[in-house]
Amino acid sequence: MKDLREYEEAIAMYNKRLTIKTVPVYSWDFHDEFLISVKNFFLDLNRLNTIALQNKWIHNNWDLKSSLKEEVIIVTDSNLKIVFASHNIKKMNGYEEAEVLGKSPKMFQGKVTNLSTSSEIRNAIIGQEAFEKTVLNYKKNGDVYVCLIKGFPVFNSKGQLSHYIAFEKAA
Repeated sequence: MKDLREYEEAIAMYNKRLTIKTVPVYSWDFHDEFLISVKNFFLDLNRLNTIALQNKWIHNNWDLKSSLKEEVIIVTDSNLKIVFASHNIKKMNGYEEAEVLGKSPKMFQGKVTNLSTSSEIRNAIIGQEAFEKTVLNYKKNGDVYVCLIKGFPVFNSKGQLSHYIAFEKAA
């Protein structure tokens, strides 16, 4: 027992000599932002996978993980009503997902949006074809931004149109 007591005393003495290093309080903000972005990434990925499974999407070669990190993903139903918007939409245009659900992506367009580009997108959608276009869209606060959109029709296992998916980023 004497050896154990000496060991405990030695540990206590060692711990008393340790110095505490502090971290500036502002670093917690960065850490918190990082944790929130990681959490939102996995929430978005799980929701996209759920939508795909529930609607029996045929397998596509999209790299959703990379896209969720770098782009905004918007999914509409076949009637072009938004059913999903990734969390990074707020960084791009100021909207929360709840504000865009059930609405048409036309909500981002306005006076300076090029009508011929919009018409080309509409024709691709009607023809159930993929498209890649750069458009002038509007942020929630009314500012204009250039947006690169890569849109794709999504089909279910029966070959029927299920949804449209768009990968967007400010250009």
